[in-house]
Amino acid sequence: MRPNIDVSHTLNGRVKDYAEQQDIDLTEAYQEIIEAGLEVVKHPDEP
Repeated sequence: MRPNIDVSHTLNGRVKDYAEQQDIDLTEAYQEIIEAGLEVVKHPDEP
């Protein structure tokens, strides 16, 4: 089940910009960003 989350217009715009820069669709951009963020949260002390 996917969460129904409220994302600010500004944040969504940043993700859209990232998607365009990487030449990927918006869903893939959100997935990449969330996965990258989870790695940082799992390993906050690693460089």
